[in-house]
Amino acid sequence: MRKLFSGLAAAAVLLAGCANQVVPPIEGVVWQIDNEHTRPQGDWEKLGVKRLLVQWTVVDNLAFLPGTDVPAGASMPDWQRIAGQPWAREVIVGLAGSFDERGARSELEALVQLSAKVARTPPPVNVAGYYFPIEIDPTWMEAGRLKTLLNQLPRPLWISVYDSANVGPEELAQSLVEWLPQDVGVFFQDGVGVHAREAFVARHYANVLVRRLGKDRVRIIAEAFRPDVGGRFRAATLEEMRPQLAAYEGFAIYLFEGPRYVPPALVEGLAQAQKTR
Repeated sequence: MRKLFSGLAAAAVLLAGCANQVVPPIEGVVWQIDNEHTRPQGDWEKLGVKRLLVQWTVVDNLAFLPGTDVPAGASMPDWQRIAGQPWAREVIVGLAGSFDERGARSELEALVQLSAKVARTPPPVNVAGYYFPIEIDPTWMEAGRLKTLLNQLPRPLWISVYDSANVGPEELAQSLVEWLPQDVGVFFQDGVGVHAREAFVARHYANVLVRRLGKDRVRIIAEAFRPDVGGRFRAATLEEMRPQLAAYEGFAIYLFEGPRYVPPALVEGLAQAQKTR
């Protein structure tokens, strides 16, 4: 334990000057569709973004892609336009999910069955993989139920994980090793946006996940928001994002959430920070 804390302390000292470090290339942005957000706009390609991770294409019995027997959302995304964007050269298609985490976990079987149907009629984009939008954290004692259910979904397949209970990276990784199929990848939510941890600690989590799962199976979701008044969230500032992203040098980074929290002014500032590389 003492060795762990000394290692983290050394990392903290090393990363304390992150504000003066350059921002690494960003691989992707996340887009969380709902009735008010069906037309993603951005210039994230200036940061190196070439992949779009769609949170889901069916949510709470509303479909945002054609070809399903689920009622359509208020507005259908223009998938052909999206496919032509430089930041969506490759798309990881989110399947069927729910805004209510507890509700989603209680109806896993139904969501997997619906997700399998959705995957058979993906949107007209360059599909680079699929994402099953059930988020995993250590408080969910029945997460192991997913072991056989995920085998019903196509590959490449991804899920996301976070550590709301702060059990630590070793415990989190061990739980995934015990049940997660070896051909399923992980997006690790860094928790920086909700002030759950500092970026250097999130980097330590990612390092452990890579050691236990393999580098090709681990991506980092960098939360590009911060708490605001009234329980809302705001876009993070350049001063907040720059050291956060610098801490993840060498990892595939995805910004959550692009259309809401990564506006052109922030993109421009981050792009300038990359040019000093």
